[in-house]
This record gives sequence, structure tokens and C-alpha cells, in this order.
Amino acid sequence: MRDKTHREQVQRWAEYVKENPNEWKTELNQFIDAQFQMAQKFYEELAKTKEGREKIEKLKVMRINKR
Repeated sequence: MRDKTHREQVQRWAEYVKENPNEWKTELNQFIDAQFQMAQKFYEELAKTKEGREKIEKLKVMRINKR
């Protein structure tokens, strides 16, 4: 079960969304874009080694098999 702090953060975010109907979308998009960029950099670094490339291939197979 989540703690009181988490609930409070969710409530603050909900209030922010209601009070800033346009701004929150921009902020969320920036956050999501940053997550994709960090993941891309991680995979680029991982791919620099043989072991890293093998791990990436295993992940791809696992992802395909989930479908």
C-alpha cells in the first residue's frame, strides 16, 4: 500500500492539472521525451560491448515472444 506522501503528491498533481490545463501537457511531454532520450543513451552505451549487444538481443527476443 502506498503511503500518505504518495497520495498527497497525486492530489497536488491533480490540482495542478485542473489549474493549468495547457501547461501540464507541455511539462509531461518534456518529461516523457527525456525518458526516451535517457533510454536511447543507455542502449547506445550498452551496445558498445559484446556482452551488452547480447543482452540487447535477448531483450528483443523476450519482447517479441510476449506478443
